[in-house]
Formats: sequence, structure tokens, C-alpha cells
Amino acid sequence: SVVQAFINSFIAISIQTKSINKMEVGKLVAIIGDEDTVTGFLLAGVGHRTASSSNFLICKADTKLTQIEQAFQDFSSRDDVGIVLINQHIANDIRHVLKDYTSTIPTVLEIPSKEHPYDPEQDYIMQRVNLFLGGGA
Repeated sequence: SVVQAFINSFIAISIQTKSINKMEVGKLVAIIGDEDTVTGFLLAGVGHRTASSSNFLICKADTKLTQIEQAFQDFSSRDDVGIVLINQHIANDIRHVLKDYTSTIPTVLEIPSKEHPYDPEQDYIMQRVNLFLGGGA
């Protein structure tokens, strides 16, 4: 189920790094996703916008790949972001960028969307956890 996949992602992050507990209070959650996903998180109260920046990117069919890559680079280099949530189908489009990302904070979590179910086989973090636990080559 979607909830179980989401829980598994959080467990995987906890296994991957112990420094997650060192994340400072007050860090933002950044979101890169389709319109439904981002809107849901914004309605939940995670949106933050200033005159010069925001902590979300809504990806539509006409969103350029370079725009998504740039948003990820911006969010992952900001000091005020603790977690970057990204729809898995969008993460697949920028997989080459995600594989080069090695920092633990902000933590990157791939989440499902309404139209695209979660596939742990495509999740880079789940692949690393599986390798760590001896389940894959």
C-alpha cells in the first residue's frame, strides 16, 4: 500500500544514516512533485514562500528537465531545508542527479503519486538499504 511504502522509506532513511537525529528543529520540507502531491502538502501546511524563493516545485507535462534538476540542486543546497520529497516518477527523470547526491541532510525521500504507484525497486535509497542488509548484489 502507499502508506506502507511511505513508512518503509522513512525506515530506510533511519537505517541509512544516524545523523538524521542531528537535524535542527525548524528545517523546511521541500517538495518536487505533480500538482496533486504538492497541493496536498501545501494544504497540510508545509509550504513556505518568500519574495525570492519557495520550497516547492509543481511539475507538469511542460516542465523542463533542467528546471527540475535546478530545483533539486537549489533545495538540496539550502541550509533551511531538512527533507526533500520528490515523486518517484519525477525522481526517475533526474536519477543521474540523485545518484550523485551523497549528503544525508537534506534527506531525499521518493514518494508515490496518485497516478504512479511506489516501486521500491526504483528507489535508490531502498536499493542501498537492500545492499546494506545483504539482500542484493
